[in-house]
Amino acid sequence: MELLSLNRLGDEIAELSAHLEAATAHLLDLIREFDARGGWNNGFRSCAAWLSWRVGLDLGTARERVRVARALGTLPRLAGALARGELSYAKVRELTRVATPETEERLLAVGRAGTTEHVERIVRGWRRVDRKAEAREADRQHAGRALHVAGAGRGPRGGVSEKRSRGERARRAFPRKRPPWPSSRLTRSPCSRRRPSTM
Repeated sequence: MELLSLNRLGDEIAELSAHLEAATAHLLDLIREFDARGGWNNGFRSCAAWLSWRVGLDLGTARERVRVARALGTLPRLAGALARGELSYAKVRELTRVATPETEERLLAVGRAGTTEHVERIVRGWRRVDRKAEAREADRQHAGRALHVAGAGRGPRGGVSEKRSRGERARRAFPRKRPPWPSSRLTRSPCSRRRPSTM
């Protein structure tokens, strides 16, 4: 190999890195299509399990590749930046943890402006804020829960239905006035904060 100037050597490193990122973008496109078409569904539990077997990735890395591939299907700006070699896979992997079609443009600017470490810090902060907003929304939904019971109505032909509705039976099962619940029983478990009721 001929001796290159340090500037030229640096340029070649950057250029080859951009080509590798473009190849990674193409690989992720292929993984997303393979996953969507169920190509792995011939004895493997998931696309990640197939990818781990076929190309020798550890399962955690394979799961991340599949996650990022799926996410980029709805994030064309990030996918394009990776394909052009403008963003590294490491940055895109982090950004896809929080990006939505609505936030993609702002996060793309973050990815272009910062180092991978900077992007990781911003994504951690973003996730923390998202978790707090999610908890507030879950609290709001929880506070608005109620059981509404409709009275027995008329049947399809206008006559009074002989069968009582489930709601009517439930209403009769509970007394009209109940003693107040002790405040200690009104605290919410972490599980109830995360998921709205399915009632």
